[in-house]
Amino acid sequence: MDFIFLGTSAGVPTRARNVTAVLLHLQHPTQPSLWLFDCGEGTQHQMLSTAFHPGKIERIFISHLHGDHLFGLPGLLCSRSMAGNAHPLTIYGPKGIREFTETALRLSGSWTDYPLEIVEISAGVILDDGLRKVTAYPLEHPLECYGYRVEEHDKPGALDANALKAAGVQPGPWFQDLKAGKVVTLDDGRVINGAEFLAPATPGKKVAIFGDTAPCASARELANGVDMMIHETTLDTAMEEKANSRGHSSTRQAALLAREAGVGRLIMTHVSSRYDEAGCQRLLEECQAIFPATNLASDFAVFSVQRSIFRPLCR
Repeated sequence: MDFIFLGTSAGVPTRARNVTAVLLHLQHPTQPSLWLFDCGEGTQHQMLSTAFHPGKIERIFISHLHGDHLFGLPGLLCSRSMAGNAHPLTIYGPKGIREFTETALRLSGSWTDYPLEIVEISAGVILDDGLRKVTAYPLEHPLECYGYRVEEHDKPGALDANALKAAGVQPGPWFQDLKAGKVVTLDDGRVINGAEFLAPATPGKKVAIFGDTAPCASARELANGVDMMIHETTLDTAMEEKANSRGHSSTRQAALLAREAGVGRLIMTHVSSRYDEAGCQRLLEECQAIFPATNLASDFAVFSVQRSIFRPLCR
C-alpha cells in the first residue's frame, strides 16, 4: 500500500503545489490495483511525472464537488479514452457526481471507449472486492462531503503441514478445506478442525483518507486505529476559528484527532496557498508538537503504509 500525492494545495494551485489528488497503489501478488482519491485540475498532467498511467486507474473516489477536488476529472476521463484504454473504471462520489460527469462529457462532445460506472454514494460500506472494504463517512463541509476508510481483509494464517503430518494426516484434497479453517472428516473417520492447524491471521492494513472537513462526530470512527490517516491542515492553529467557519480544520485539530484515534501516522495535506516553505514547516511543527508521528505531504511524495516511511519520488 503506497500513497502517491499528486496535489496538496487547498483551493488553488501554487508554484510548488497542485490542487488535491492522491493515488493509492494497492500492491497484491495477483490483484494489484490503482485507485485515485479526488481529481483536482491538472491531475492527469501531474501523473506524467510519475510511473503511473491514468489507464491503470480502476476506481476514483471523489470526496465532494468543490472544484479543487473535481475539475481534473473530465480531462482525465477523455485522455484515458483517447489512449485506447478499454479497462473499466468506476467513479464514486456524492449526489451530483453523475450529473457533473455526464454533462461535461456531453457538452464537450466527448465520450469514453471503456465501461464507465458512476456510483452516487451515501454513508456506509460502498465497496467490498474480496480483498479490501471501503466505507464512506460523512464530514462537516459546506457541500456534501465524505471521507473514505479502506481496510484490507485479514490474511488467513498458513496451514501447519508439519503439525498435520505429526497428527497422521497425509496431504490430500482436504488440505484446501483445512487451510480455509473448515472441519474435515477423513477417510478413516477422524474429524479434523482446520482452525486448530492454522497460524494466526495477518491483520490487514487500514487507512483513512479525509475530504475537507471541520471537526465532526464521525471523524473519530473514520480514523479509529488506522495505520495511516490523511487529513487536511488548511490553516494554522491561530486561524482555527476561520478554518472551522469554512468547513476546514487546523493543524492542532488534525493532530489531536490522530492522537485520540490511535492512528499510526498522520499525513498532512490540503495546505492553504498563503503558506510558503517556512510557513509549511511551522504547520508541521504545530502538528508534531501534539502528534510526533506526522509528515507533511508535498507533491510527488510517496508514503508507504506498511512502514510509514516518507520517500521523495524522482521527477
